[in-house]
Amino acid sequence: MNRKSIVFVFAALLFSFPAWAQHEAKTLKKTVTTELELNYLLHVPKSYQADGDPWPLVLFLHGAGERGSDLNKVKAHGPPKLVEMGQSLPAIIVSPQSPEGEWWNDQVDALSALLDEVEKNYNVDPKRIYVTGLSMGGYGTWALGSSDPDRFAALLPICGGGMSVMARRLIDTPIWAFHGDADVVVALEESQRMVDALTRFGNKKTKFTVYPGVNHDSWTATYNNPEVWKWLLEQKRE
Repeated sequence: MNRKSIVFVFAALLFSFPAWAQHEAKTLKKTVTTELELNYLLHVPKSYQADGDPWPLVLFLHGAGERGSDLNKVKAHGPPKLVEMGQSLPAIIVSPQSPEGEWWNDQVDALSALLDEVEKNYNVDPKRIYVTGLSMGGYGTWALGSSDPDRFAALLPICGGGMSVMARRLIDTPIWAFHGDADVVVALEESQRMVDALTRFGNKKTKFTVYPGVNHDSWTATYNNPEVWKWLLEQKRE
């Protein structure tokens, strides 16, 4: 069979398909109801007043080791630990607990609903809502922040990472990331990739602290640093 014959046969087949093989435009419209549940710790400062000046809110996302149904595990690190030790933090602190086997990246809707609930019931300054987290919570910080960038005044991700393409949504968000350069659990490159993407997309409000010789625990030094809290609570969404 010569070339002209092959082309003719192909064309004949192409135009001999029945009418049902053509595309048909469709629309899916469906109401989906989802039940969300998260246990959480709530710290309200002693000087809090429901009818006074609004308060900043810090959402803290723990690491993989604190998942489960025992809220005491959430107090192992970060802001909940500082509160348990008697340190006064001038903010409402919300510390949810991820169920066993779940990841914060997959619970963005539940975290957003939790923030809605706290904002509804407490005197929260909507321009000073922050999210921070460590390890799995660091990943969650990047994910939640990029899913709703207009909600947060600043992000403080510690030894986490995420999808660098999502950094495009964070070009106006102040971010201070932290990581240890000897981390064998979450490689330094995870944070570095996000910071590089922010720079590439034009974020001029990014800070990145790398701890020399520090393994996975880059959160203790971070949360114990008064300058970190000063910087975080100074950020205000325009």
